Amino acid sequence: MKKSKSGTYFDRIKNGIFAVFVFSTLFASSAIGAVVSSEPQTTATDDARKIIKQAGKLTRAGLFDRSEEMLRQFIASNPQNTAAKVELAFVLTKQRKLVEAYNLAYAVAESEPNNARAFAVLGSVLLTAGRLIDARVVFYNAIKLNRSEDLAWAGVGLVEFYENHIPQSLADLQEAVFHNAGEPDYLFALAQVSARAEQYREAADAYFRFLSVSKDTDQDRRERIKGLINFLRFLGNKESLYYSAGNDSSTVKFELVGNRPIITIKVNGRNEPLKFVLDTGSGITVISDKTANLLKIRSVTRGGFAKGIGGDGRFEIIYGYLRQVDIGDVKVRNVPVYIRQFHDQQQKVDGYLGLALISKFLTTIDYGSKTFSLTKKDTDERDFRDNSTISLPLRLTSSGFLSGEVQLQGIESPLNFIVDTGASVSVISDRVASNKEIIPFLNEEKLRVIGAAGITEGVSSFMLPRVTFGSHSRERIEAIALDLDTINEASGFEQSGILGGNFLKNYSLTFDFKNSKVTFKSVGPEN
Repeated sequence: MKKSKSGTYFDRIKNGIFAVFVFSTLFASSAIGAVVSSEPQTTATDDARKIIKQAGKLTRAGLFDRSEEMLRQFIASNPQNTAAKVELAFVLTKQRKLVEAYNLAYAVAESEPNNARAFAVLGSVLLTAGRLIDARVVFYNAIKLNRSEDLAWAGVGLVEFYENHIPQSLADLQEAVFHNAGEPDYLFALAQVSARAEQYREAADAYFRFLSVSKDTDQDRRERIKGLINFLRFLGNKESLYYSAGNDSSTVKFELVGNRPIITIKVNGRNEPLKFVLDTGSGITVISDKTANLLKIRSVTRGGFAKGIGGDGRFEIIYGYLRQVDIGDVKVRNVPVYIRQFHDQQQKVDGYLGLALISKFLTTIDYGSKTFSLTKKDTDERDFRDNSTISLPLRLTSSGFLSGEVQLQGIESPLNFIVDTGASVSVISDRVASNKEIIPFLNEEKLRVIGAAGITEGVSSFMLPRVTFGSHSRERIEAIALDLDTINEASGFEQSGILGGNFLKNYSLTFDFKNSKVTFKSVGPEN
C-alpha cells in the first residue's frame, strides 16, 4: 500500500464495515425466504464462465498477477459482468489489496442482494482485514442465500478457528470440503485446525491431500509442508502430547532481561538448568541447536526453510522432540520443538517456551513480582477477574500467535497486534509507519534487530505517543517498523504490529487460553 493511501485504507475499511453490517442484516431477513439456487441479477456468459474458470486455475497455482490481469482485461470489455468483478475481488484479497477488493465486492453485494458468492468474497475481505465479527455476519448471510456456498463455509470455519472454537471450526471446514473437495485452501485450513485439535494423523492426511490438488508453484512451501507431514505422522504415533505430570500448579521466579521474562527449566530429566524465554509470540517451543547438541536431542525430521524476520529472512526448519520439560513442580511430557540457530550472542538463552505448551494451563506472567505461574484446572469455567482487572478477548492466528485489538493515538480504527512476551520492544508494520499520523513520531535513531532469521541493521524506530490495549494505556512507547508481510502470509488475518515487552512489563498478565481471554492488571501507575 502506497504512503498516500495508508490513511484511506484504515478509514474506508472501518466505514465500510458499518455499512456492510447494516445492509447485510437487512438483506438477511429477505434472503432467508429466497430460493437457494437463485441467480444474481447479472449472470455470467459462457465467455465469462470460461475466463473465471481459467483465472481460478491461476489463482490456485499462486499466479495472482496473471489471474488479476486476465480478469481486468475481461472486465474492461464487459464492465457490466459482476461475476468477473467478484472473482477479481477474490484475487485482490489474496494479494491483500483490500481497499479495491472491498469496493468491488461491496458494490456487487449491494446491487445484487441474492448473490451469495459476492457476500462470501466480501466476508473474505473483512476476515483478511481482521474484522472477524463483521466477517461472520456476512458469511452467515452468504450461507442463508446458498447453503452450498463453500467459500462462506470455509470463511466462517476460519473465524471459529481464530476465536479458538475448534470443534465448530472443524465442522464448518469439513462442510466446505464436502461442497468443494478440490479447493486446496480448504484442505490447508482443515489441516491447520486438525493439528490445533491434536488430531495429527488427520492433519497429515489433509496436508497430503492439499499437495495432491494444489498447483502452487512455490517449491519452498511444498517442501515445508512435506516436512510437516512427516512430523505430524511421527506425532500421530505418540500416545499423548503435552501430557501434564507432577503437580497441578507451580510458581517460579523469572529474570527480566531486555524486557523479556526468562525462567529456568529442566529438560528430559537432566539436572542442568536451562534458560528459556517465556514467549507468547511463538506457537511451538524452540530450542537452540547448541543446546540440542549438548543434550543429544536429535532431529526427528527436516522441513525445508521457514520465513522469518532478520537476516536473509530464511532459516531451516528442524523438528525435535522432548520427553519431558520441568517448570518448577509441573512436569510436561512429550513436547514437540523446533531446533534452530540463535543469533543473539549477548543475551544467551537455551530456548523459547511456546504457546502450545503453556496453553494447557491457566498462565500468569506477573512483571511486578517477576513470577510465572501455571495452574491446571479440570473445568473450562474459569473466573479470575476482580475489581482491578479487566478481561480482554484474544484470538489465535493460523500460525499460533495471540492477537488482540490495540489503539494507537492518531489512528481511528483499532489494529490487530500480536501479544508477544518474547519481543523486547513493540513493533508497527511498515504500512502503519507510513501513516501520516504516525510519521511525525519517527526517531532519528536507527536500531539493530535480531530475529529468527538473522540480524537486520538500520531499522527505523518511532516514539508512539499513546498505545492502548482495552482500557490500559501507556504513553511514549518505542516501536520499530518492520515489514510484517511474512507474518501476515501465515497469520490468516492482518496483523499491524506486535505488543512487546516494553509495554507488557507494566502489567500482570493472566492468559486463559481455553476461553481466549487475557486479563491485564497494572503493576505501576497508568499514564
